[in-house]
Amino acid sequence: MKRRILLVDDELAILLTLKAVLELNGFEVSTAASAREAKQKLQAGEFEMVITDMRMETETAGFDVILAARQQKYNPATAILTAYPSLGNDWQTRGAHTLLIKPVNTPDLLRQIEALLVTHQDAKTQTHAVAEARTAPPTKPARNHAARKAL
Repeated sequence: MKRRILLVDDELAILLTLKAVLELNGFEVSTAASAREAKQKLQAGEFEMVITDMRMETETAGFDVILAARQQKYNPATAILTAYPSLGNDWQTRGAHTLLIKPVNTPDLLRQIEALLVTHQDAKTQTHAVAEARTAPPTKPARNHAARKAL
């Protein structure tokens, strides 16, 4: 099954080029040309990852997309794709998992996406296992045969 990515960018050339690159490398890609459109798609479907441009309708529209993605129960990995890497650490405190700098060559982009998807899935699995352990009913200690005879 192909992994689904939501790609968000208001520059049509970048949107279509990245979509083609990702699809050629085995991803199923949905696109959105604005933060508003991205929010609608996040609610209508499930994605393993969201990659969003930062500056679209506003200077920080990408943060709106990241926030909307983080509010989804399916918890996608999130990345900001920007030509303006001077965001400092603000992107991390606003919920993005990684920062991708434009322009990026295809092998590097694919390597970064794969690494994020693996890391994010591992974290989701670990979080799920911890949650299950907390809600599991306590088990009774097993008594060995000799202890039962003594009673």
